[in-house]
Amino acid sequence: MTAEAQIKDTVTSNDVVLFMKGTKSMPQCGFSSRVAGVLNFMGVEFADVNVLADDQIRQGIKDYSDWPTIPQLYVKGEFVGGCDIITEMTLSGELDTLFAENNVAFDKDAADKIREANA
Repeated sequence: MTAEAQIKDTVTSNDVVLFMKGTKSMPQCGFSSRVAGVLNFMGVEFADVNVLADDQIRQGIKDYSDWPTIPQLYVKGEFVGGCDIITEMTLSGELDTLFAENNVAFDKDAADKIREANA
């Protein structure tokens, strides 16, 4: 299976996917840690793909999304963004809306706590 086919299969067979450096339980970069931390704190079930484990996936995800950096978040097969975009969406409430519109379970109280802590 090509890297592109593997990536497409992963993003279409999981509701939420985070391509990251490391894993959700052991991130290996600050940006990946921030996004995984937000998703974990909000109780979002997500698949994590460690791009450090496979150079073809590491480059392939950048080509797939036409986005140069890792981490990359996908919801229902659609690319959402990287760390800065996810941070902004979390603080504005847009991420809550995206999850709600796509029937992705999350803890609204936890999302509110993130916003309160960053107000």
